[in-house]
Amino acid sequence: MRRRLILMVAGLALATDAWAQEATVLSARPDAVAITIYRAPDRDADAAIDLDWLGGYALVTETRTVDIPAGRATIRFEGVAGGILPESALLSGLPTGVREKNLDGELLSARNLYARDFGRPVILRRYSGHDGKGTVTEERAVIRSGADGAAILQTKAGFEVADCGRGFIDEIVYPELPPGLSAKPTLSVQTESPAAQRATVRLSYLAWGFDWQTNYLVRYDPAQGTADLLAWVTLASSDPTSFVDATTAVVGGEVNREDEKPEPPSEKGDLILQCYLKSLHTSPPPMVVALPPIPVPMAMEAPAMEIVVTAQRRNASVMELATKVTEEGLGDLKLYRVPVPTTVASNAQKQVAMHDLKGVKLKVLHTATLGGYEMEAQSAQLKLRTRNSKDNGLGVALPGGPLAVFEPHDGNVLLVGRGGLGNYAVNEDVEAALGSSPNVTLSVQETGSGKGWTALDAVVRNANSWPVTFEGMLALNDGERIENPSKRLGRRFGRPVWTVSVPAGGEVRLRYRVRSAD
Repeated sequence: MRRRLILMVAGLALATDAWAQEATVLSARPDAVAITIYRAPDRDADAAIDLDWLGGYALVTETRTVDIPAGRATIRFEGVAGGILPESALLSGLPTGVREKNLDGELLSARNLYARDFGRPVILRRYSGHDGKGTVTEERAVIRSGADGAAILQTKAGFEVADCGRGFIDEIVYPELPPGLSAKPTLSVQTESPAAQRATVRLSYLAWGFDWQTNYLVRYDPAQGTADLLAWVTLASSDPTSFVDATTAVVGGEVNREDEKPEPPSEKGDLILQCYLKSLHTSPPPMVVALPPIPVPMAMEAPAMEIVVTAQRRNASVMELATKVTEEGLGDLKLYRVPVPTTVASNAQKQVAMHDLKGVKLKVLHTATLGGYEMEAQSAQLKLRTRNSKDNGLGVALPGGPLAVFEPHDGNVLLVGRGGLGNYAVNEDVEAALGSSPNVTLSVQETGSGKGWTALDAVVRNANSWPVTFEGMLALNDGERIENPSKRLGRRFGRPVWTVSVPAGGEVRLRYRVRSAD
């Protein structure tokens, strides 16, 4: 046994000497960073960002200064995005290129701390009383369960389930940081240099867990038929890494991307332990597993929750009014650049001003569809319509996003409708649906019929105390046509359209025939 132990130690020493020949260089942070955010490819342009699942991605480009030793070396780039796709990483500026690259994915988190300390001694700290304000005792324990299920610990008294309703609250304190855990996402590369030198390298990669959209606020003046339009670019990140003072841009339009979505990076560190003996006790306290008293970066501090973990937290939106996003062409896409450095913070949202336009000419319409059939009274749809031209006070690209419309009323400004705006280029007709209008209704009744024709009577009623403009599109089947309308009809998208002003508290009627196909 003694000889075998000596051989094992000698072998370990040889391996250590061989490993020592390869130096490790740490690059703690980038000198400069640029981030370009792409929308979630499967999210509609006028749909709000899903903060629980940011399906977009970002192109991150970092510039770093690295002191490279002679010979083989491993360079560790700390602080890359937690959602990095390592296969997309491109590194330039090294003297002889890269031999190998690795993503060090095990981060310092509640789950990894617990899992890595399986079978290791920890401190079981107990607070008497359900409020955790009683006496405090500590004893040594050993973790005997995995990170799923209950926290099973072995103490001098035997095996116990932590925090399982015995009149006290338990915390697990880790006396030291397990080896191999990093507080920051890290990409490591192996390289070989003929001589020691300082190099400026450029690291670019794609990362999941980002998204962006445009939010529109419209203050409409019905008396003038104009509006003030304010547009914000909203940046969202669920990544554990913050990109401080980054050159930031977003890309409008849909970039084709076909692959499976990985899990959001923010979900990988959660620790959820449950007391499966809960039914044996009355009024058990909630399970709490505490982080150890070791330094943890600001981005990974946990909020007050039932289970204290390294969890997802979203800061309040920050509005940057001093600058506006500028527009550039990018092939068939649009690139919107923030002209000054901005911080894309971890697990946060930020808003940057995009457009602030005054006197935009708009039309507010009440619309409905009618055709060759009877229809009970239905609410009309409220729509906002204009043309994206300089003559109308626009003439700028309008990326899709949610829209809210406000109107003045008795000295206040009130919300009158919410909807979504699609992607509109310059000189396109713009239309946004704002929901139904219960005070404006349309009904259609049949008044007669004959061989191949049906007579109909459509009535629009306005219960508002102000007149409204109504637009009814007649949807006909193939071969059908309109005969003898009582009002002159226009055309839109190749279909007959009835446009009329309906007085306050009044109604307007349209009589017509629908002739079927011969």
